[in-house]
Amino acid sequence: MTHHSKARPPERKRLVVVGNGMAALRAVEDLLARAPDAYAITIFGAEPRVNYNRIMLSPLLAGEKAFEEIVLNDHDWYEAHGIELIGGDPVFSIDREARVVRSAGGVERPYDRLLLATGSNPIVIPVPGHDLPGVVTFRDVDDVEVMLKAAEGGGHAVVIGGGLLGLEAANGLLARGMSVTVLHLMDHLMERQLDSSAGHLLREELERRGMTVITGADTASITGTDRVGMVHLKDGTALPADLVVMAVGIRPNARLAQTCGLEVNRGILVDDMMTTSDPEILALGECVEHRGVCHGLVAPIWEMAKAVGASLAGEAHDGFRPGATSTKLKVSGIDLFSAGAFQGGDGCEDIVLRDAGRGTYKRIVVREDKVVGAVLYGDTQDGSWYVQLMRGNEDVSAIRDSLAFGQAFAGGSGANPKGAVAALSDDAEICGCNGVSKGTILAAIAEKGLSTLEEVKAHTKASGSCGSCSGLVEQVLALALGEEYQANSGPKPVCGCTHQDHDTVRRMILSQGLKSIPAVMQALEWTTPDGCAKCRPALNYYLLCAWPGEYEDHAASRFINERVHANIQKDGTYSVVPRMWGGQTSAKELRAIADVVEKFNIPEVKVTGGQRLDLFGVRKEDLPAVWADLNAAGMVSGHAYGKSLRTVKTCVGSTWCRFGTQDSTGMGVDLERMTWGSWMPHKFKMAVSGCPRNCAEATIKDFGVVAVDSGWELHVGGNGGIKVRATDLLCKVTTDAEVKEYCGAFIQLYREQAHYLERTAPWIERVGLDFVKERVVDDVEGRAALNARFLASQEHFQTDPWAERASGGKDSHEFTPLARVEG
Repeated sequence: MTHHSKARPPERKRLVVVGNGMAALRAVEDLLARAPDAYAITIFGAEPRVNYNRIMLSPLLAGEKAFEEIVLNDHDWYEAHGIELIGGDPVFSIDREARVVRSAGGVERPYDRLLLATGSNPIVIPVPGHDLPGVVTFRDVDDVEVMLKAAEGGGHAVVIGGGLLGLEAANGLLARGMSVTVLHLMDHLMERQLDSSAGHLLREELERRGMTVITGADTASITGTDRVGMVHLKDGTALPADLVVMAVGIRPNARLAQTCGLEVNRGILVDDMMTTSDPEILALGECVEHRGVCHGLVAPIWEMAKAVGASLAGEAHDGFRPGATSTKLKVSGIDLFSAGAFQGGDGCEDIVLRDAGRGTYKRIVVREDKVVGAVLYGDTQDGSWYVQLMRGNEDVSAIRDSLAFGQAFAGGSGANPKGAVAALSDDAEICGCNGVSKGTILAAIAEKGLSTLEEVKAHTKASGSCGSCSGLVEQVLALALGEEYQANSGPKPVCGCTHQDHDTVRRMILSQGLKSIPAVMQALEWTTPDGCAKCRPALNYYLLCAWPGEYEDHAASRFINERVHANIQKDGTYSVVPRMWGGQTSAKELRAIADVVEKFNIPEVKVTGGQRLDLFGVRKEDLPAVWADLNAAGMVSGHAYGKSLRTVKTCVGSTWCRFGTQDSTGMGVDLERMTWGSWMPHKFKMAVSGCPRNCAEATIKDFGVVAVDSGWELHVGGNGGIKVRATDLLCKVTTDAEVKEYCGAFIQLYREQAHYLERTAPWIERVGLDFVKERVVDDVEGRAALNARFLASQEHFQTDPWAERASGGKDSHEFTPLARVEG
């Protein structure tokens, strides 16, 4: 894949970059900021893709993000900077005398300066069977796609390696429905980042979520016939395995540098300015060795990029000086932080704070009244402060007694987080993923007049990756802008087209009787007359919720999946999910699905986590005919594409199970028939478990019902995914009728109060559980009124969109192939 740029001025020097990953592009960005017109740039990438955020491979695997959401530099960026991208064609050789690189595909490019960013290779343990099909690594999008393909059949996954990558792979596969076992050679997980106590807490949490963890596990062999089938340990343990993920470490990829005669040890040898033994060739990232050390963390690599940018631009620079290394991680939604000599040693003392109830642990390592290391689990907000103390070699004897409580107390700022951030030095790291310091953010705020988190993210990339530092970024904003930020720190505008926030828009729609998108935009003085892709779907939903039966759904203001009532896939085809009430089905329905699959050559059928069948690979023009055939068997849309009720997961309950105390399947079917078709701020999932064993996983759903001997427990505000949130107990009821009334009331309160694209979990965290209980549990008349409004709304929206569109009438143009429209 070659992305050609516009013509380049001939006087510019030629820079060739080998590697299209995060390190290479960070260096190129730094160069462009310093000397935008100095070089004509060509970038070779081994992958046939633009630059993306490898830190986010885990949510990509878990299904929390699409590839487009983790792209860092899209094709437009390369084009805008006149950069030639040659993707999917790795460089094969370097002729240093002629200054020419050659790719595996035969492409040659001359260079004046060359930058090597070849990254690292995953280590594969050379045990017997390591080369069997089904044994994979976890380093790039191709690996993710192999794992996703393997996970479609469910089964057992064995992850060898209990470090960060291994646990992220295990979390993603668990989310995809596989049974996951993690094997780790050492005594506790993530021993390079965590001490034994924090590693033990991490293990307990992962096992609580359903993983099996075996430490001290030494792999002997992998066996299977045509593909992997078993993993054998040296102690004789044999584990079934349909997929094996090797995540035991990485080694610098220095092969290309070695073959062209550059000096190489473990990695490519570089000096402080990241120059190799050839003065015209620089290198950075995981492929290099600097002063005997190979770096794999983001922060030092970003510092390397600055040195590279200065070298190429001919600017003075102190060069790469790695400081105290720190790691702020999110493993399966669990916050972890470590820095410095956290394992301690001779002359070290430990200051430990453990709060089992809150799931937090802090260990501060002190030597001669100086902080030399720290491990934080569960609460990592003071990580930057501990690193600052380390780098400054500060005496902490005066604050030793309160050191473990964090900077807000020990730093003399009381309980004031703003004071804590004020005490940070300008070089203190705020965003670990993108290596953005406090000083960089402050400079951008001052120079560019930034006033919101989104603006800071756009200009500095702070909080633009995992998002865990968003709170710190907002504190820096508050510090920089003072009262001005306080005036701006209230509710955020719906989008850049308006200064109105979500709650104001909803209130004005009702109070002024606004019943169309143009009416809202005119009355509330939208600055962009037609709105944008962010505000139009929100306004469409708010109007639907406020005026059921009066406002007609505006299909053009919905996302593509909701317009065509199917989920678009990466190859441009769609997936179709018919509804199966409470997870139940019949021979007639299964026969209809089988007939549709054969008739339309649908390549894949998969059982979903919500107990339904998903038909993948349907062509857009075939969607109405597929729906028609499914409708003929009595099947309706499962709304798997919608901001609406998705599924109601059930166990068999008292009907079949010897532990069941109530008819959970019957209750699930009743709830689904009552609530399907309802449009909501975001997707909404329910589950009903027939006993406290909770086989239907009701306590990680938006609305969960758990049967007990005396009736039912009602739970709200849970979700799975990258940030798992267990539900809050709403109340206990005794009758089936109460379950339905409370469910309808809760849904309607959520529909009327939440912001568009806000799940129940963050909504409840924003408004508070007490608010929900007051409206749904304590206020008997209010609960009845909420439920009545929900049922009234359902009279207008509980219709099958498949049936409406299968006939070729409403919105039929959506399903016409593009070629026919143009012809």
